[in-house]
Amino acid sequence: MCRWLPTSDPAADLIASLDHQPLLVVLRSETPLASVNTISQLASLGLRHIEIAWQSIPSWIQECRDLISSFPELRLGAASVHSLEGLIAAREAGFRYVVSPVLDPELCRLAGPDLVLVPGVMTPTEVWRARGLGCRLVKLFPATVLGPHYWRSLKAPLGDPLPFCIAAGGLGPEDVAPWRAAGVDAVTLGSRLGDGQGLRQVLAQFSSP
Repeated sequence: MCRWLPTSDPAADLIASLDHQPLLVVLRSETPLASVNTISQLASLGLRHIEIAWQSIPSWIQECRDLISSFPELRLGAASVHSLEGLIAAREAGFRYVVSPVLDPELCRLAGPDLVLVPGVMTPTEVWRARGLGCRLVKLFPATVLGPHYWRSLKAPLGDPLPFCIAAGGLGPEDVAPWRAAGVDAVTLGSRLGDGQGLRQVLAQFSSP
């Protein structure tokens, strides 16, 4: 398996990795370590990008450290980070990127250059602000409300280059190809992950980073 060797530009690392395999999966469980078997199964299918949902529980940091140590070949990130507490915990756990459902300029500032913050955006104004804040990746959320052609429609009025776009929210394996064809750069799967067969078929289309 390919081990992730980070460089001095974590945002460029993440974009390059997602260019190879434009797919992420978000896991939400009672505790991070409760996802070990699921992570192992996803890794065996060839998935490389997995987000662990932030939880305000005492064991979250250490359990995430254990996951990062146990799966060095994966690009693990923190999901649903929308507070300073979550950002600090993600940094202490050792994550290289965090994903938020919202655009919070203060969180973008506090993340700094060493921790990639992927903010959630929905409106043209939020995309414009995220770009102005220096966010090189954004999460288009909730994607199903906006439709696959929404992102491409922003290019002419906002101008290039738009940030690297990760569509998330209510998408399943069958949505990856049409959303990618419509202009988004990567797709996040969550509750509609399915039994693994659809994911296996999607992963077969991409090379592993």
